[in-house]
Amino acid sequence: MRQVALGSQGLRVSAQGLGCMGMSQSYGVGNDTESIRTIHRALDLGVTLIDTANVYGATGLYGVGANEKLVGHALRGRRDEVVLATKCGIHDVRPGAGMILRADPDYVRRCCDESLQRLGVDHIDLYYLHRVDPKTPIEDSIGAMADLVKAGKIRHVGVSELPADELERAHAVHPVTAVQSEYSLWSRKLEESVLPAARRLGIGIVPFSPLGRGFLTGAVTSRDAFDATDMRRTMPRFTQDNLDANQRAVDVIRTIAAEHDVLPGQVALAWVHAQGPDLVPIPGTKRVGYLEQNAAAADLALTPDDLARLARVAAGIEGAGR
Repeated sequence: MRQVALGSQGLRVSAQGLGCMGMSQSYGVGNDTESIRTIHRALDLGVTLIDTANVYGATGLYGVGANEKLVGHALRGRRDEVVLATKCGIHDVRPGAGMILRADPDYVRRCCDESLQRLGVDHIDLYYLHRVDPKTPIEDSIGAMADLVKAGKIRHVGVSELPADELERAHAVHPVTAVQSEYSLWSRKLEESVLPAARRLGIGIVPFSPLGRGFLTGAVTSRDAFDATDMRRTMPRFTQDNLDANQRAVDVIRTIAAEHDVLPGQVALAWVHAQGPDLVPIPGTKRVGYLEQNAAAADLALTPDDLARLARVAAGIEGAGR
């Protein structure tokens, strides 16, 4: 896979990364053996950006840090092939209570040390502030991350799900390499203010859930297909009414996919790539077959007519379950 610049701070990554959250939570029961095979296959294909977080797995069977431990195990002996990204700032996720956020400087430093230990590495290539702590000025959180850069524990600073004004404030404290946020054909809020601000500041964009949490692949037609541990059962986007309303978008994606002799999910991913060279999507999967399909999408070139039809699709699903 081709390598690209992520942001303007000198970091180079594969044009598409691998999100690892679903290996440990949110999308059904995981299989560590298959997940490790998936990570290894990603490296074989030249996918270098591997994305995790300290909180992934906290609500599952394995507890806080489960996904970092899994990723660290998979990367043994292959660390030099990877741009490793992880996060801090979500202290806990409790059913019914939502996310508990914390990002005071002492906590940021402690989380970094714990992540380094779980991952089994001596530095993190891209360290994100996962969410802004409402009790801590963002300048303090980013200042602690800047100290970690000076200490050699992290190489680049990232932020996740940050509004444009706070992105500006963070970047003023220490150069931000990347901002991670949900972005796909059916989740385009990023375009309103964050995307223009990031481009003006020279910050790369890392879209997560670029496949619409699986919906844009055409494989999801009913929420009944999800098991009890799948978070999509509770998401408004996946009520049956919204699935039905948005199915028209998938029909257009299917048509374009057939014209190119590819899969619908590959068209959805190619659309994200077509939005600019500064976007590096990180589709998540825990299966080798899906990984290979996603990786192939990085080289799919959509025509101007394709993009025009997809733009009309995106406009049509704005109100259906956002």
